[in-house]
Parts: sequence; structure tokens; C-alpha cells
Amino acid sequence: MKFKLSALALAVGVLASPMVMASEIVIKFSHVVAQDTPKGKAAEHFKKLAEERTKGKVKVQVYPNSQLYKDKEELEALQLGAVQMLAPSLAKFGPLGVKEFEVFDLPYIFDDYKDLHKVTEGPVGKQLLGKLQTKGITGLAFWDNGFKAFSANKPLKAPADFKGLKMRIQSSKVLEEEVRALGALPQVMAFSEVYQALQTGVVDGTENPISNFYTQKMHEVQKHLTLSNHGYLGYATAIWVMR
Repeated sequence: MKFKLSALALAVGVLASPMVMASEIVIKFSHVVAQDTPKGKAAEHFKKLAEERTKGKVKVQVYPNSQLYKDKEELEALQLGAVQMLAPSLAKFGPLGVKEFEVFDLPYIFDDYKDLHKVTEGPVGKQLLGKLQTKGITGLAFWDNGFKAFSANKPLKAPADFKGLKMRIQSSKVLEEEVRALGALPQVMAFSEVYQALQTGVVDGTENPISNFYTQKMHEVQKHLTLSNHGYLGYATAIWVMR
């Protein structure tokens, strides 16, 4: 994941309003994945650079693994000012009302990272981030996690293999239709609850990039993984701005 220093400068500059600058600036950065993931490592790198380059005037407190908020709660917490920074998966912005972000949930829309970055690092990406302003959120940059795989306790080699399986997904109308098209049953569930749901059979399988499967130890409760690269999971770093 490429960390953009322009995003760092903007985040620190916007948060550092005259009223806040009278004392130490504290940025609470909440996310739902493990520290040893692309997003987790990027959050720690942001903390390091922000504190170094402001000579300690900015302190970043990173809360991984849903320590503060689950998937459905974190954007509301950002809008209320309970946290100052997030990096939600792009699927979260559709239910928030910014439907244009749902394009990232379409299957096989990008052949590779080169195709993807033409969008996220170009004028289209900038335009998408700008649409978050209508929700009181300032979008800074796109961060990659990776392309997704499917898991289950049986081999998934053809669409027919999905029939009747309960597959956990993020809250996304596009992902719901994708899973239904395979003959499976979409189950919306918070990321922090997926391991237990797989372990107890509440759901039969899920989709995620490899880093999320590994760091959440889903391989302990799933026997098969299909390297389908069928969709992309990325994030948009976003901040709440004091007005």
C-alpha cells in the first residue's frame, strides 16, 4: 500500500484549526482489522510520520481490531466527532448514501492494480473522495488491501458449488446481488463477528483478501480457499473536520 504524504499533510492541517492548536492535537484513528494487515500497518505509519513531522504537537492514537467501534458504528462515530480518522472499506460509503462508491464492489471490474490505480489515483478517484463532503467527511486518499478470494468448508470450483451456502458479506447491494447470482445466501455481518460465525456454522463461508483471512485466523475454521480475485477490497482514509 502506497502511503501518500499529501494526505498526511492535509489531515494534520485540517485538524489543526486555530482553536485546537492552543493545546496538543489528538487524532483518534479507529479501524476494524488487525495491526499486521495493509491497513493496520498504514495506520501505524501515519501515526509515526504525523508525530515526527509535527515534532510531537500531534498525537495519533490508533485503535485496531474494532476496539472502539464495529463496522456499522465507525462512520457514525466519525460524523459525531467521537473519532477523528478512519479508513473504512469502500463498501461502507454506499449505505451512507454515496452510491457512486458501489462501483468498487462490481466483480471483475479491474484486471489488475494498474487498471485500479488509474481510477483511484486519477481524476475519478478525486471526484469520488470529494462526494464525501456532503456527509461531513473529508476523504484524503485511497488505500489498497487486495483482491478477494472465497472460502468455505468445501471446494468452490464452479458457480454451482455455491448453491445454498450462507456467505458473509459487507453491507452492499452489489455484493448481495453477486452472491445471489451464484445461488448462495448473502449474510451481512460485522467483520469482528465473522470468525465465530464461521466456527459455529452461522455462515458457511466468506470473501476477503488473503491478509484478512490470515490475520483473523479464518484458516482455522475454513478448509478451502478459492483464489478467484473476483473483487477488490480497498479503503478511503477519511477525517472529521471541526467546523
